[in-house]
Amino acid sequence: MAKALSKSQVAAEIAVKAEITKKQAVEILEHIAQLAYRNAKNSFTLPGLGKLVLVNRKARIGRNPATGEQIQIPAKRVVKFRVAKAAKDAILNAK
Repeated sequence: MAKALSKSQVAAEIAVKAEITKKQAVEILEHIAQLAYRNAKNSFTLPGLGKLVLVNRKARIGRNPATGEQIQIPAKRVVKFRVAKAAKDAILNAK
């Protein structure tokens, strides 16, 4: 399995494609990340990739894997990323 691209590798690819400097590409990536963090509570969509959404999880009973003892897991809010259909099709049907 190939290694994941690093932030600098992604920035380099964007810089070459958009004919901008690598520093500008890094700033764009950081700006997109900041936008996502600020707007995740209302859901943040990256067109063609997916959507960041906040989800409320209910309280539930779980098990301690070491002892098998039942434990109460409290309700909490979590961030999820829902992959767009276009991304799924491009990745899964890329044979």
